[in-house]
Amino acid sequence: MMFQAILIPVFVQVALTFGLLFWMGALRGGDVRRGAVKLDKVGLREPGWPTRTTQVAYAFSNQFEVPVLFYVLVAFLMIMRHADVIFVALAWLFVAARIVHAAIHVTSNVVTRRGQAYAVSVLILFVMWVIFAVEILTGT
Repeated sequence: MMFQAILIPVFVQVALTFGLLFWMGALRGGDVRRGAVKLDKVGLREPGWPTRTTQVAYAFSNQFEVPVLFYVLVAFLMIMRHADVIFVALAWLFVAARIVHAAIHVTSNVVTRRGQAYAVSVLILFVMWVIFAVEILTGT
């Protein structure tokens, strides 16, 4: 069982999420202080934030979509004592793809490239779930 090894990519994914959160907060605070946005116009998620702030905000929001399935899987792997070197390697690949996805999102935001990084992360996570399901259901 590789408890620490499977948790390190989780910690990196969590750090990515917090990094985007703090960055978004700083951008939004700056937008409000500069008068670039009126709080009464964005209080219910209405559009109104500047483009740069919106980019970072959406990159942050994306960390609560597919990565949730990653966190659940890692928890199951630990509970079922199935975290092995294959899952650790795949976890690192998943997190690397998520970092690339977020980096594209907050820089060039080329949708096709961002979509490719997203698809890679989803495919890796899907493979992880299939392997886990097969191993659990077959008792291997």
